[in-house]
Amino acid sequence: MDAQQVRVLVVDDDTLIRKAVRLTCESEGYVVQEAERGADVLDGINRFHPDIVLLDLMLPDLSGFDVCREIRHAGHRMPVVILSAKNEEIDVVLGLEIGADDYINKPFRPRELLARIAAHLRKAKEARTDSRTPDGRLVFRDLVIDTAERRVTRDNEDVILTHTEFDLLAYLATNAGKVLSRERILSSVWGYEHPIETRVIDVHVRNLRRKIEPDPAQPRYILAVPGIGYRFAGVKA
Repeated sequence: MDAQQVRVLVVDDDTLIRKAVRLTCESEGYVVQEAERGADVLDGINRFHPDIVLLDLMLPDLSGFDVCREIRHAGHRMPVVILSAKNEEIDVVLGLEIGADDYINKPFRPRELLARIAAHLRKAKEARTDSRTPDGRLVFRDLVIDTAERRVTRDNEDVILTHTEFDLLAYLATNAGKVLSRERILSSVWGYEHPIETRVIDVHVRNLRRKIEPDPAQPRYILAVPGIGYRFAGVKA
């Protein structure tokens, strides 16, 4: 994606942080729109059509969690990256569970922020043309993953996934039977080498299990490999 065409919506009530993020993004040629209230986000999305949203959690009216939830309920699928000084386990988990694609703690390093943005933009672009199999379909018993249409069904019912959840599931399923390290998953799904906390990957896996497994407590598709990562154990139909 041409940097000149990339539109970034920055949502934060701190003027200095918005300025810092704006300058960082503009250094890459991105076009930046700012919002300081959660109530202005959906209107800003409809007018500005951002390619990615950088969202603070502590806003003066709505919480960032509520804003992220509204973005997803409205059907917007662009990457949402939470930027927050709140780094407790519950905050990270909740942010990812309601549809955020990534979580970056403040204060952040400009180079890391740009790397994360570039990775999410690249993955979003690839998703529009991605098809890992000739017909784009991966079938495992009652689970069907259509990589061409980015659609997942279980027992013939649609499974609603976030952008990152789908990428993770498709990657695991494409490599069914292989043990995949967290580092490899990070590089292939998130698209960058900067380390992120293990819990980001683990929360996405937990979300996927809740949505695709008949019994999330005893998964039959996504299995943990202690000390390494995960293995997709589904047998193709």
